[in-house]
Amino acid sequence: MIDLYSDSDIKIAGSKPSRDIEKRREKTAAPNVPNKEKTENAKALGKRVALEFIRDSKDSSFPDENEDFEMAAQRRLLLSFTATVGFEQFCPDDTLCGIAQKSFIDTVKKEDNGLYKASNDTGAFSFYYLAYRRGSEIDRRIGQTFAMLCSHDGDPVYQELGEALYCWFLSVVKKAATELNLK
Repeated sequence: MIDLYSDSDIKIAGSKPSRDIEKRREKTAAPNVPNKEKTENAKALGKRVALEFIRDSKDSSFPDENEDFEMAAQRRLLLSFTATVGFEQFCPDDTLCGIAQKSFIDTVKKEDNGLYKASNDTGAFSFYYLAYRRGSEIDRRIGQTFAMLCSHDGDPVYQELGEALYCWFLSVVKKAATELNLK
């Protein structure tokens, strides 16, 4: 006879969480209030990256005959996603990352509300995060995801374009974070 109320098959996680979780806990456990200079630098980072994002969007807003509108929209989403993960990578803690992200969003919303609305597709972000979180060959996986979202799955030209866009914009975020002494 099977005992329906038995919990013998339930496993309890050990007391040692993964290293990533533990590192994040260490950073957020103690109230880590950044100084005013770091806070202002994080705001400046978000604004600087947002202005570059807006400039790029305007430069590429009217696709030529070789570029379709879907690809232009996916380009914006990829760059917005890249800004988000760039803040995560290049800000020294979660608080400054959040400040930079909020500044980015606020600046895009203020300067170009249409772009703000067009660059927040959570479905596309989910696909990019899946590629990003796999850990290995991130730029290649991001390129593959870009090609898929442009309806050109497996197309090496679109994959390379997505990879190049990701690497380029990540370097923009890194450069700005370094110049603002956040990295």
